[in-house]
Amino acid sequence: MTTAQKERTEDELRELAERAGRELEEAPALEVLRWAVDTFGEKFCVTSSMEDAVVAHLASRVRPGVDVVFLDTGYHFPETIGTRDAVDAVMGVNVVTLTPEKTVAEQDAEHGPRLHDRDPDLCCALRKVRPLEAGLTEYQAWATGLRRDESPTRANTPVVGWDARRRKVKVSPIARWTQDDVDAYVAEHGVLTNPLLMDGYASVGCAPCTRRVLEGEDARAGRWAGRGKTECGLHG
Repeated sequence: MTTAQKERTEDELRELAERAGRELEEAPALEVLRWAVDTFGEKFCVTSSMEDAVVAHLASRVRPGVDVVFLDTGYHFPETIGTRDAVDAVMGVNVVTLTPEKTVAEQDAEHGPRLHDRDPDLCCALRKVRPLEAGLTEYQAWATGLRRDESPTRANTPVVGWDARRRKVKVSPIARWTQDDVDAYVAEHGVLTNPLLMDGYASVGCAPCTRRVLEGEDARAGRWAGRGKTECGLHG
């Protein structure tokens, strides 16, 4: 077993996260990811909603074949599934698709149809939070595409932090990026993006709970519009 793959205690992981959060705050995204790969090896993965493949692309430059974990909730737009399939086909990463314990039909039978309208928090818990927690079991660290400029709820996102609920290191290598930075990276490297981003959507989630954003709204305004909810529970 290599150093990068060794088992670490929760205290060791937390200390790693806190130290790296301080030391890598101003580091370029590739350096942050290189630290994560060097530190955790096969126990590191990238998670992606397939809104775009920027973090997956960055990570693949550091570690070709890196695991990219995708949650197939059963409610995704066809464009999102298409983006997932394209990333899997052309990017040189290992896409790992997670699914909820129950199908949409089974969930409807237990909780009634359109749970996402009646209790979106429970729907997110069943179809996103629990599957991700189960899927991350074998990893010590995971990377996200969270950015501080996306919404007020994400303004304090650390570049490297401690995910206390999952007891894992959480890496957000593009936390300090702006939308302009993302757009420039996509253009420079020809990174795959979800076609819905060109059709008025600024943030892409499950189809029943996502709308186009209006001029002047922040990127998360199209998620659960009118419900006072801006996060699914994966990052809060």
